[in-house]
Order: sequence, then structure tokens, then C-alpha cells
Amino acid sequence: MAGPSSSPSRRLAQLTRHLLASPSSSSGQLSSVGAPAGTGAIASKGFAAVLVCIFEDPGGDTRVLLTKRASSLKSHSGEVSLPGGKMEEGDADAKATALREAEEEIGLDPALLSVVAVLEPFLTKNGLDVTPVIGILSDRSLFNPVLNKDEVVDIFDAPLDMFLKDDNRRTQERIWMGMTVPFQFFDYEADGKKYVIWGLTAHILTRAAAVVLQRQPSFVELPPRPTSAAVNSKH
Repeated sequence: MAGPSSSPSRRLAQLTRHLLASPSSSSGQLSSVGAPAGTGAIASKGFAAVLVCIFEDPGGDTRVLLTKRASSLKSHSGEVSLPGGKMEEGDADAKATALREAEEEIGLDPALLSVVAVLEPFLTKNGLDVTPVIGILSDRSLFNPVLNKDEVVDIFDAPLDMFLKDDNRRTQERIWMGMTVPFQFFDYEADGKKYVIWGLTAHILTRAAAVVLQRQPSFVELPPRPTSAAVNSKH
């Protein structure tokens, strides 16, 4: 799809070329973050997509947009998340789902974005395949958020490289599909507000940061896990 009319910075232009040429995109396999070792292939129960929307701040650092879900929602209420949701019948692929959901939730016009990568799906504990779609917002000033208050109560951004550092990271062991696995939590404060980015969102951001910034995290995220069998996810 065509990008916005304003020219992106040289760094973002280089980043776009890197991601478009990256073999990491659209692998069609479940992320190793999704299924703990020993569980084997897990049948998918549905498809969803989230938008990892990145942009460059005035200081040249890459940042990512995040939202806080409404407390009235039935699932993941009050949690920090990426814009996104379940695939609907009219969605052509994961990219269409992520862009539609972002526009519905935070008023992000798809014309302002350049989609540069689609990562492997992550499998939730409920068996839902969640595909991260990476989009570059070349001019943050053109985006004026309009929140759907039924779903989103806040929007903020965080440095993408935070999800590769151990500085504000902690882990807790939790039960996942009958197994005890470490969940990672990132603590972040912006404009006097404190946020906790954890679970699937945190793992997706660590994966996306590694792909975008072309370096591995400074911590061991999870024990080695086998890659599950390919699934017929729509991309």
C-alpha cells in the first residue's frame, strides 16, 4: 500500500527497506513463544491480528504506540495492549484486520501507515492465532488519536528498544496450558502515569523489537521451544 505523502526520515527509510527484505516476515508458523515445550502442535481456534505501529521521535529514537483497554471489556480489561482484534469475514488478510482494528480503536488512518512486515503468529492460551503486523508511521504529527471509549481509555507510546533491555523487566511464573512458564512484565511510566506491559503483548513487542532493531534481547526470554506445525493462517 502507498505510504503517506510526507517523506520519512532517512533512518526510517532504511528501516523500511530492511523489513521489506527480511526473511522473518510472513513465516506462516506459530511463534516459539506460543506453545511451551512438550505441548506439541495445538489446533487453532481462530485468527486475530495486532498492529505494531512504530515511528521516530524528534531525537531519532524508534517508539511504538500502545493502548490501555477499557475496564468494561470482558477480556483483558484494563490491560495494556496493541491495537487489534479478531479477523472478520470481510478482512482479506491479517494486515487488513490490524489496520481496520487500529482505525476503529484509535482513529488511525491506514493511509498514514506503510506496512512493512507481517511476523509469525503467536498462539494464545485460548488457542487464538495472533499475527503481529508492523507498520511505520512516518510523520507522528499527522496522527490525531480518536479513541473508541468503549474499547480504549488511553493511548501512549514507549521506546521500542525497552523490550530488548532488562532494566524495567521482571518475570513471574504462571500456569499456561497446564504448564508453569515465565511471563515477562515491563514497567513503564509516561506523563505521570504508570503502565505494565506483560504477557502476549510483551512477548510480541520483544519479537518485533528484535526484528526491527536487528538485535537480540539482553535477556533470555523463554526456555527453548519447538516450532509448531504450520497453520493455515490468512496473511
